[in-house]
Amino acid sequence: MGSTITLYTDRLILRKYKLSDSKGMYENWATDPLTNRYLSWGLHPSEEFTRSVISEWIKDYDKDDTYNWIVELKDTNEVIGGISVVRLNKAYSVAEIGYCYGSKYWGKGYATEALRRVIEYLLLDAGIYLVEAKHISGNPASGKVMMKAGMKFDNVLRDRAFNKATNERNDYLVYSIKKNEL
Repeated sequence: MGSTITLYTDRLILRKYKLSDSKGMYENWATDPLTNRYLSWGLHPSEEFTRSVISEWIKDYDKDDTYNWIVELKDTNEVIGGISVVRLNKAYSVAEIGYCYGSKYWGKGYATEALRRVIEYLLLDAGIYLVEAKHISGNPASGKVMMKAGMKFDNVLRDRAFNKATNERNDYLVYSIKKNEL
């Protein structure tokens, strides 16, 4: 298995989090109500809270099975979101990816670009057999990102998610891709 290494795309740098990223994360997505509408965690109450979250993530980089990137624009060095392996099943070599971006960066192809690069890294370099991701039914745009990144729709997990922002139950829609499908 690999770990979090710096990855590049045409427009993005995917790298390890640094404490100095707390301001950008706090302002660009951790306090964005539109972004958090689709996440399992709530808005961050302060930049200090964001800093403490990043501090814990930085500690995890010592583990060889941590894959957690902040996404930065190459041309401005602005941090716009994050992408990580949120669940890793070592026995079956399956990685589940999660990602989020500030809403002002939606619709520009950044999420697809980063997801595609992380999928390539995990399947071709990190020894992962299958990469999966899921989104709540209330966020179909995320499913479009997954399909544009080459993932295939697998299944619906009925009423598995509770959206705190809307106080509603949602289905999870699951997508995956294997190395031979790249």
